Amino acid sequence: MLQISSNFDGGAIIIIDPSDPANIRLRLRDDNVGDFRQWFYFRVSGMRGLAPVFRIENASESSYPDGWPGYQACMSYDREHWFRIPNCRYDGRTLTFSFNAKHDTVWIAYFEPYSYERHQALIGRAGIRPGVSLRNLGSSVQGRPIDALQFGERSKGRRNVWIVCRQHPGEAMAEWFAEGLIERLLDAAEPVAREVRRLACITIVPNINPDGSVLGNLRSNAVGVNLNREWHAPSLQRSPEVLCVRNAMEATGVDLFLDIHGDEALPYVFIDGSQMVPGYGELNTMRQGRFLNTLAVVSPDFQRRHGYTDDRFKNELLQLASKWVADRFGCVSMTLEMPFKDNADAPDSHTGWNGKRSKRMGAAMLHPILGHLRDG
Repeated sequence: MLQISSNFDGGAIIIIDPSDPANIRLRLRDDNVGDFRQWFYFRVSGMRGLAPVFRIENASESSYPDGWPGYQACMSYDREHWFRIPNCRYDGRTLTFSFNAKHDTVWIAYFEPYSYERHQALIGRAGIRPGVSLRNLGSSVQGRPIDALQFGERSKGRRNVWIVCRQHPGEAMAEWFAEGLIERLLDAAEPVAREVRRLACITIVPNINPDGSVLGNLRSNAVGVNLNREWHAPSLQRSPEVLCVRNAMEATGVDLFLDIHGDEALPYVFIDGSQMVPGYGELNTMRQGRFLNTLAVVSPDFQRRHGYTDDRFKNELLQLASKWVADRFGCVSMTLEMPFKDNADAPDSHTGWNGKRSKRMGAAMLHPILGHLRDG
């Protein structure tokens, strides 16, 4: 019999019946608390020479069923090199995928995972570099540190840029983005990074929801709270992760804010701005437009045709991070979304949108940040 396990960092799946390789029955697991479900990540052993067929029977009951048409699951034999399973299909109820196994053990995931161990390695190697401070802003519900990397010292005349990633833990592309941005900022020979660091103090929170990431949640923290609906009134009991970051922002001020996410359904990279926030004003709208134009030039993966409508969030508008920051600090404030599927404008049938492409997007973000800082 095949052996299936998800009892590891970020793992999530419900095993119904693994006895028949031609009909391996699975179900999506809810977040550890609450009704969110979409993320899966599991390991299968005993595969060599088989052509197994996996069926996720409750795909239609997921949080975002519109995400399944055109979707291809991610797979790896070594947890380093991830690729898409081309034979995926969704019939309106069940997600089915199959492949010819080349090795005994395989890992399968909704998107290329970003482990908590990799997070530790990232902040560890970055935090010891000259001009970089590793700050512990507070603790999560389960006591994990909310890490922030601060590039440069705060001083008069220097702008404050804040970038927050992975409010929704299943959106692993957000922390891949952070890694790409951080690595470029650390490159002493990189002139754009050097100039950004001269003009601004940049604070990056690579993973604001470490509990949810370790628990294998799609969208919530350890007590079932969607952090991106807590920014208007975070609490120590429900959302200490947001509370500590918000307190740190209040202490420094914010001149530019980016909130990094992934979207299940739209196969594009896009930004949701804050032009719909009352009081955002013509100047911020103009600066936001310049920012987006620059990003579109330096990264053809980014586009401006597809995205969210301005009325998408309605009454919950100021509960969202980028909208709350725009209202509170009067600055340009945006949410970047990357796809779980592929980028329809630049498809890659082997990998789809993946960690490496997310890293490239993070690195590319330095150009519009520099342009914004020079705008004054």
